[in-house]
Amino acid sequence: MKRLWSHSPKAVFKSPIHIMAFGLGSGLPKTAPGTWGSIAAMPLYIGLLLPLPLWIQWALIAASFGLGVWVCGLSAQRLGVKDHPGIVWDEWVGMWLCMSLVPAHWVWWLAALAAFRLFDIAKPGPIGWLDKRLSGGLGIMADDLLAGGVAGGLLMLASIGINRFI
Repeated sequence: MKRLWSHSPKAVFKSPIHIMAFGLGSGLPKTAPGTWGSIAAMPLYIGLLLPLPLWIQWALIAASFGLGVWVCGLSAQRLGVKDHPGIVWDEWVGMWLCMSLVPAHWVWWLAALAAFRLFDIAKPGPIGWLDKRLSGGLGIMADDLLAGGVAGGLLMLASIGINRFI
């Protein structure tokens, strides 16, 4: 297996596949690239997806997932690694799903970031199962989508509970 590359912006920006897989460069930081990718996904969700009806948001998230299976798989293959830490398109899609499930307010979006990162890093239960058993682009994407769905679903339930007491 090839050694992880140097995270060189020059290397990433030479290939449209890597540009997309690395979240337009948001996965380049050597420290916590998944967190930086998740943070980068937030303004894109707020500016591009949030104004749309929920069903269109979910359709675009589904399409982004499908595109990510191909792009992330190809990027990982070209880099010679199973799931390079700088590949963050999966974090973008998982974060978008998580944000689509919570109330449209900055407090809930920060909670979504924290919860998504927790589930993506810890990989409890079925999230870890998917991460270990799937390979290629599907393996890169599936655990993050599930992490986003679980984190967002739990926060949605919390918001419903809080609203009952207010």
